[in-house]
Amino acid sequence: MRRKIPSTTALVSFEAAARHESFTKAAQELSLTQGAICRQIAGLEEFLSVELFRRSRRGVKLTEAGLSYSRRVATQLDAVERDTLSVMGQQGANVIELAVVPTFGTQWLLPRLKDFQEQHPEVTVNLTNRTRPFLFADTDFDAAIYFGDADWSGTESHRLMGENPMPVCSPALLGNRTYLEAEVIAELPLLQQTTRPYAWRQWFNSQNLNIPRDMTGPRYELFSMLAQAAMHDMGIALIPPFLIQRELAEKRLVIANPQALSSIKAYYLMIPERKVESASLRAFRDWLITQAHRYSLDGQGFPSIS
Repeated sequence: MRRKIPSTTALVSFEAAARHESFTKAAQELSLTQGAICRQIAGLEEFLSVELFRRSRRGVKLTEAGLSYSRRVATQLDAVERDTLSVMGQQGANVIELAVVPTFGTQWLLPRLKDFQEQHPEVTVNLTNRTRPFLFADTDFDAAIYFGDADWSGTESHRLMGENPMPVCSPALLGNRTYLEAEVIAELPLLQQTTRPYAWRQWFNSQNLNIPRDMTGPRYELFSMLAQAAMHDMGIALIPPFLIQRELAEKRLVIANPQALSSIKAYYLMIPERKVESASLRAFRDWLITQAHRYSLDGQGFPSIS
């Protein structure tokens, strides 16, 4: 079936003319004649059966329909340009498009990724933040690292590590105390993690406590946001220590209570079944599992940050 799409030349001409609201400036930008721009836009208006510009002796001005269409066309042309530059930049290289939960990506994965690059210089790993599962068929992702229970249809899962968050706060909130009893924590502002809505309830239950306000308090989507809020004395947060190694080392955050929250959920590498035979993905999978195993063995596997 033939698509009902105007020519790219007409769309590029229209986008430039709409951006400048001038056929003359569009012609100069695209190294065309003003007459060529006029013909392209006239042909586009005929194709659409819609007037895009109002012409007058003082120049041209976008109609309401023209303004709306120009915004959509500009967005799509930008997307095509990005995709084109991406393909040109790859030049045949093996590229892995990896979706990753943000704080894990920046605090645990990135400090180790140089090692993979040195072992596999022919493979490029691109990282994009994603906090929740998605359909691989609807994206360009080759794999994903996420926190959950590995229940992701059409994928092959590989467990990396648990999370085991602990209560942390600013040194000012801790004061002169060595740590805070669970009953004391229950009276403080509780910082909530959007994707872990029951975390505090589970932590208090593990202490044999039933706290009515365990799900109250400001909610933040990322652990990095929780850490910032805690550092600014806004309350106490449940955060995996391996995600805040720098903050703990610099004493901007402290462990408020050493009792960690255990969970059956974990960080997983998820690879769609149609991609499992990819050589570059297999290399990345094996390297990542080895890194996670090393971290789990010594418990202090986070690289030093200079």
